[in-house]
Amino acid sequence: MSRRDTVELERAAKADARTTFGSVFAVTEFRALWLAQVLSVVGDQLARVAVTLLVYDRTHSALLAAVTFAASVVPTFVGGVFLSGLADMLPRRLVMITCDLARAALVAGMTIPGVPLALLVVLLFAVTMLGTPFTSARAASFSDILPGDRFVVGNAIALTTYQVAQVAGFAAGGAIAGFFGIRTSLVADAATFAASAVIIRIWMRARPAARPVEDQDSGGRQTAPLTGILAGVRLVFATPALRTPMLLGWLAAFYNAPEGVAAPLARELGAGAAAVGLILASGALGAAVGAVAFSRLVSPLTRLRWMRPLAFLSCAVLILFVLHPAFPLALLILFASGIFDCFQVAASAAFLSAAPERQRSQVFGLAQAGMSLGQGAALILAGALAQHHSPSTAIAVIGTFGAIAAVISADRAPWRAPRSPASHPS
Repeated sequence: MSRRDTVELERAAKADARTTFGSVFAVTEFRALWLAQVLSVVGDQLARVAVTLLVYDRTHSALLAAVTFAASVVPTFVGGVFLSGLADMLPRRLVMITCDLARAALVAGMTIPGVPLALLVVLLFAVTMLGTPFTSARAASFSDILPGDRFVVGNAIALTTYQVAQVAGFAAGGAIAGFFGIRTSLVADAATFAASAVIIRIWMRARPAARPVEDQDSGGRQTAPLTGILAGVRLVFATPALRTPMLLGWLAAFYNAPEGVAAPLARELGAGAAAVGLILASGALGAAVGAVAFSRLVSPLTRLRWMRPLAFLSCAVLILFVLHPAFPLALLILFASGIFDCFQVAASAAFLSAAPERQRSQVFGLAQAGMSLGQGAALILAGALAQHHSPSTAIAVIGTFGAIAAVISADRAPWRAPRSPASHPS
């Protein structure tokens, strides 16, 4: 790291200290996006827990339960590659509202009595796929509503909110599914999407698209969609400031693998259906606590220095499952893994601030796509291992793979101080 980079980071640290959570929440449009995010994430977790429990109760198969949970994650790859660019070519508010209304309708269809399990999984796939352009539009919108250093803090709040909302959704999902049934969980999910659409429509200001007209080649012809996708892929992998935080962010595929075997793990530990929600919530709760502390107590320069070792620890701590811990200790291990997940605060801010405005939604979607592809593979691998071994052993093996991947992916690319996206050329 050069002396100039160090000076920039020190200046960013001083400016960041003057930017508080309160000053970010004072922005009306940010509050609208924040509330919409809470509703959407909580609703998503309700549906994921409900459908996963339903499949496991009917089949008693750890592999099928993991495949079902993966079916709520893998479609993010499809949406990230093919749909995230819509949030650059169309007004981002329009994209978010459309995605919310479509997801509300799809989830409502899941509540129809007698829907086959296969169709439930297909509908869950579609709901999650539409979540990618919504998330890409929301993340890119921060550059429109949060000037200067509020952008970095706003992204930290968004990441923390995601984790807290996961805690609430997972915990409520297990309880509601256990006491009130699957249909109640799905009705609540549909209602959250509808409410999110209303909030965005009322409190978000309409803005033009970041890239309203498709780029054209020298002959004046419209660029093919596949060409645009390949250009985005080249951008994220050829730019160290984008590639390194993206690769570290993809480690979530490994330390989130316990989610795929939550139901059989609860059975192994002698717990009931409500315990599934607690298992799923433990890591998210740790991540929420870690993200708040990391973003407010650690300077930007130190965050970047700690990013790699924390990424390693987030996976390595799961190796303790090889000891087949009791239920309370298992929750504590998952909580610790979530704490170390706080490195995502630095990775997310560095990635988004380095992305060009005209392609911010696209590159964010591509990063999410890669993470989801890896996460789906890790979930299915964990389920396959749990089918022939214990769920605890499966988690320990996946944690080992993640620790190795953390060492391999942590290259030594130079870092620059995170800047407001407004300072990047479009």
